[in-house]
Amino acid sequence: MTNRTGLILDFGGVLTTPLLPAVLAFEQREGLAEGSVVNALYLDPEGTRVTHELERGDITQDQWNAHAAKSLGVRPDNLMGRIFADLRPEPLMLDAAQAAREAGVRVGVLSNSVGLTPWNLYEGYDLDERFDAVLISEHHRIRKPDPSIFRLMLDMMELPGEACVFVDDSRHYLPPAADLGMETILAEDPKQTVSRLEALLDITLPGAVCDGDRRGG
Repeated sequence: MTNRTGLILDFGGVLTTPLLPAVLAFEQREGLAEGSVVNALYLDPEGTRVTHELERGDITQDQWNAHAAKSLGVRPDNLMGRIFADLRPEPLMLDAAQAAREAGVRVGVLSNSVGLTPWNLYEGYDLDERFDAVLISEHHRIRKPDPSIFRLMLDMMELPGEACVFVDDSRHYLPPAADLGMETILAEDPKQTVSRLEALLDITLPGAVCDGDRRGG
């Protein structure tokens, strides 16, 4: 088995609680129909284009807020922050990342940006202190799933792809990482993700599903 000594983590939906429940809660608060945000901003071609521009740093969060507000029929002030107001840190994944690093694994964050002002998704997480490498897409004008962002991340990690595990909550972003030799995990449940990491990295991690849990005991 390849000796895996690197762990690369997406941020939103991996190191935080899931994105969709936060979006649904926003829709309820604003009196919007369920699915309005996803349909207008992530499925509609124009909404998708603008979101990709934000992730690459081609437009500001305020510009995105103005476009999204018009599409949704809501006020624009701090719209991104209001949409994701219910996001919280995911303690199991944060603890696993810390434990992996303490065990000698290099741990990095690779995140598509949602802009940094007026609302900063990463505030309070101390990423630069807690991780060995942090790549936020807007700082480099590229976004996942562009293969170049994964190559840049590996350069920052100072590791080959074959030495790394990549975790993301978007299935669409896994193939480019796998093409570079990384083992990939689709993050759906934190306990299951931690258990897979424990096996792939061959280290003990807090929060992994024990054998009894796997049997339902």
